[in-house]
Amino acid sequence: MPTAEPNRESHTPGALIYETDASVAQYLEFHYGPPLFGVANFPKACISEAAEHADGRTWQRALDVGCAVGRSSFELARFAATVDACDFSAAFVKACQGLQEAGAVGYAITTEGMLTEPRTASLAEHGLAEVAGRVRFFEADACRLDPALTGYDVVFAGNLIDRLYQPAAFLEGIVGRLVPGGLLMITSPYTWLEEYTPRDRWLGGREVEGTPQSTLTGMQQVLGKTCDLVGRRDIPFVIRETARKHQHTVAEASFWRRR
Repeated sequence: MPTAEPNRESHTPGALIYETDASVAQYLEFHYGPPLFGVANFPKACISEAAEHADGRTWQRALDVGCAVGRSSFELARFAATVDACDFSAAFVKACQGLQEAGAVGYAITTEGMLTEPRTASLAEHGLAEVAGRVRFFEADACRLDPALTGYDVVFAGNLIDRLYQPAAFLEGIVGRLVPGGLLMITSPYTWLEEYTPRDRWLGGREVEGTPQSTLTGMQQVLGKTCDLVGRRDIPFVIRETARKHQHTVAEASFWRRR
């Protein structure tokens, strides 16, 4: 299946952070490392929640947009026969493919200052080795996906919407890639920043015509034309920065069913 090359000129400089070795290591630890402070693994928790909203449907095809280093993609493969998984970051996709091919990859996480310690991300450790072959990873711009990427039973966009340069356009386009009755799951802590998204394109977190608007309201304005909001819940996550510094964040998950 053909895939469009990412349109790197359309992205803001903030996207470059995801190409560094440090970011790859941080996300490998986030996806495959041990739980921290009693908070469950975020990608696994998200896909488990998506499966709860399957409404009795069997998933044949799934799409993971903004897959990062792939844990959510592999988790989707537990429930779907085939999974297409894409990310704008070439470094993230390379890590996904390395995991898929070798079953494990090594990386180094920061302890303090310039000091690091070795870690290994392993699919077998998480019971994912047997489903890894169901996933196809590739680079893509979420706002310019190939038209051939369509006919999905479920689409997952994890912590992506507030990192896009055209979030409304993404939402308008992604619904058409779902089959009727298909499920769209979006998670985000709604941390809108101008280095990723021009302020006038923020779906929420700002005033619109003098009225404060939440991101959920902004998404409803776009998705409500073709989808029903069928669920919401908060899903926490922890990202390790150093041995003594962590980000503890709460994403809102919203579930939309195409009419």
